[in-house]
Amino acid sequence: MRLPDKSSGVLCGGASVRDKYEFIDAEYAAAAADTATTAPTISQMCEWLGVSKSGFYEWRSNPGSATAKRREELKLFIRKAFDDADGTYGYRRVHAQLLRWGVQCGDELVRALMRELGLVPCQVRRRRSLTVQAAAGPIPDLVGRDFTAEKPGEKMVGDITYIFTWEGWLYLATVIDCATRMVVGWAMDGNYKTPLITSAIKMAARNLELPEGAIFHSDRGSNYTSAEFAGELKALGIRQSVGRTGICYDNALAESFNGALKVERVHRTIYPTRRKAREDIARYIELRYNRKRLHSAIGYRTPQEAMDEHREMKAAA
Repeated sequence: MRLPDKSSGVLCGGASVRDKYEFIDAEYAAAAADTATTAPTISQMCEWLGVSKSGFYEWRSNPGSATAKRREELKLFIRKAFDDADGTYGYRRVHAQLLRWGVQCGDELVRALMRELGLVPCQVRRRRSLTVQAAAGPIPDLVGRDFTAEKPGEKMVGDITYIFTWEGWLYLATVIDCATRMVVGWAMDGNYKTPLITSAIKMAARNLELPEGAIFHSDRGSNYTSAEFAGELKALGIRQSVGRTGICYDNALAESFNGALKVERVHRTIYPTRRKAREDIARYIELRYNRKRLHSAIGYRTPQEAMDEHREMKAAA
């Protein structure tokens, strides 16, 4: 039996008895929910961390203790963070939001308390690919699944997804900036012909100061590999990149946005008309995704915060 991987921070020294009790409590709660793994007992964890087993049970069972009161206070913050995110945040994002509010606690404690509260975030599901894949051609893959970038506009990804309305399908094309995770370009229409993706990339070019050698990456859909779209990219000074045929991981960042949109908004909403869908999705992109949603890839900041930071650094240079 080995020590839990997440115990290193507690064992580094300087951790209070309360911190150790919180860690044991959170690990025990996590183990109880995961029957597939063999977890250490409370006695073993108390021994490893050099604390009293009886003291742990006394700490956990005393409803009038400062710790019990703190747990109840944390539950209020956790529920607010979860509700503010419309039930879409898992424990890591809830924990990040609490830290932004100045509420100090461990992520494992947040996970345990979310279980106690019965807070389960909506989960992203696999989606069916929409674009018709073209045969492999001369367009290279300049990204190689590396969706990082040093500055805005350096590397962008895009994709098309679809939204059901009572009037018929509405198609959404997006362009996402890799440096900030911001949706910098988007367009919606009742079809997914090439002008749809052209409108999205033109919007991105207006919103960003594109550096020399900027890259736009997509899957190998027939619209993205068309001569018409290649001409638009060339006119904007953007290099074209495409992933391999049928390999969704080659455009994982764009796929991730589509999954978040569907789970966090579309699958929870009924759209009687395409106009209603356009309005709601535009609000989600600009007001929720870009300005409020925390992204783990950029240090649990919002895309707008990441973009503002890049602009401030450039202005100060």
